[in-house]
Amino acid sequence: MRDPYEVLGVPRSADEATIKKAYRKLAKQHHPDANKNDPRSKERFAELNSAYEIVGDKDKRRQFDAGEIDADGKPRFTGFEGFGGAGGMGGGFRQAGGRPTDDILHDIFGDAFANFGGGAARGGRGSRRGGGFSGFEGFANAGAAGPGAGAAGSTKGADVMVTARVRLEDIVGSGKVRITLPNGKSLDAKIPSGFEPGQQLRLKGQGSEGTPPGDAIAILVYEPHALFRPDGYNLRLDLPVTLDEAVLGGKVRVPTLEGAVDMTIPAGVTGSKAFRLRGKGLPDKKGVRGDIFVTPRIVLPDGADAGLEKLMERWREVRPYDVRGPEFSS
Repeated sequence: MRDPYEVLGVPRSADEATIKKAYRKLAKQHHPDANKNDPRSKERFAELNSAYEIVGDKDKRRQFDAGEIDADGKPRFTGFEGFGGAGGMGGGFRQAGGRPTDDILHDIFGDAFANFGGGAARGGRGSRRGGGFSGFEGFANAGAAGPGAGAAGSTKGADVMVTARVRLEDIVGSGKVRITLPNGKSLDAKIPSGFEPGQQLRLKGQGSEGTPPGDAIAILVYEPHALFRPDGYNLRLDLPVTLDEAVLGGKVRVPTLEGAVDMTIPAGVTGSKAFRLRGKGLPDKKGVRGDIFVTPRIVLPDGADAGLEKLMERWREVRPYDVRGPEFSS
């Protein structure tokens, strides 16, 4: 993968807030659901998430900056660095002072390979000289020696990436999200505290088969709701009110994620002001819930209403006024 800083478009000196802001902006821009006609959107979205998994995590970012892991989060192979100054070897498996290379390696590693070298390795230094460091060869071949080979022949399964939709009701209710994997398997996972869209959830061992199996990385997004629009940890709701409720005020029933509640609206509401239901929004990382902001929207009954029409005609005669302002009159 490319350099994660380059993928996110941030400098290496960027702070956590800047990195998070850049990731959220790009994730929203390149999310596959918003680019259904672009076959490469999934690839770009996956690259963004992989980059944020590295530099958005304090420990992994430190390891990457120090060169300990690569852009895929895998440990970097540093080779036999110690050989550069061992016995004047200068970094290569060459002879120093006329001594055979296998003797030098034996002095460095001691008897570490003695159990892997077969008869030649156990036959003393003369046997090693005759066998071209057969102890090391025996170690190399041990991985293919049969049942005792261990992890030498193993191949880790690939990670897979999926999108999981989180229901608003489940955030304040069950606390779990249903995730469907590419192989068709479904499972329930705990929704992280203070969940924000675009957050990643790693499911160990749920990726492609291998030894060990890979992981599944679920990108959590909101399931669109019929009534509520998330705004951070707050929710916004358009509430239909009748003409008489708007004019006279009164108690109205307001839906929440946990059932309807009563709310009193004052007389003369116009929809220009939102009313607050405290503590009925979404929980943050500390469990403190946001609010629901309710905006009244005046609705009229379907079909003609002769009585209402007559009332409005009389109202227009005795109380003419214009609420639109002069900019709408030209």
